[in-house]
Amino acid sequence: MRVQELFDLSGRTALVTGGGRGIGRHIAIGLAEAGADVVVASRKLENCQEAARAIEALGRRALAVQADLANPDDVTALADRALSAFGRLHILVNNAGVTWGAPTLEYPIEGWDRVFNVNVRGLWLISQRIARHMKAEGSGAILHITSISSYRGAPDEREPAIAYNASKGAVTALTGDMAVKLAPHGIRVNALAPGAFLTQMMEYLTEDEQKLSEFLSRVPLRRAGREDDIKGAAVFLVSDAAAYVTGTTLVVDGGLLAG
Repeated sequence: MRVQELFDLSGRTALVTGGGRGIGRHIAIGLAEAGADVVVASRKLENCQEAARAIEALGRRALAVQADLANPDDVTALADRALSAFGRLHILVNNAGVTWGAPTLEYPIEGWDRVFNVNVRGLWLISQRIARHMKAEGSGAILHITSISSYRGAPDEREPAIAYNASKGAVTALTGDMAVKLAPHGIRVNALAPGAFLTQMMEYLTEDEQKLSEFLSRVPLRRAGREDDIKGAAVFLVSDAAAYVTGTTLVVDGGLLAG
């Protein structure tokens, strides 16, 4: 198979949670550019609809679905609607995530529960549901979006988000365990661990020019991540180019962890 064919997603369908904006939108567009039809889901329907229009402009089919992964009923409805519309899902991208900022020693339990209900429980529930479908079909690719924050700590003045960091650690651990458990069914499970991408979740940095400059000075490549940086990595991991890759978390951070 030629290299171009290895990355070709023509004839495949994907579900991207949290696909209405930021990294999720970048990935959804990237999958469509590689040939996939895409279901875009998030809590804000208007964001999903805008992303769906951009996908359709590329000549691919798209479906926008409103869903809050903290709600198990929404998870079930999302899976049912995606499968009803497309019949087959080859790819699941678990990008939906929330954060909650508060000092560590005053961190509220409601913040902890909200973060874990979306970032871990919701991710697991949609993965379990779609993996059953993939098992029946004999193959599939699941991609989790975790974070470099799952690998290192940070002081409160830089990252007052202990639940978010812990939840991403859980996602990183899930990636390896799910990969082993689902491999007999032809399902690959990998993850991306982004560093600094200037999305809305990073507003605490982008709203303060000095903080942003200080942060980027610690990145060996001296810049934040861009759309092409994340969608290229995502297409690789869900395509035939990564057919022998499972249980891996690929760090996309400009060298921040290495530095």
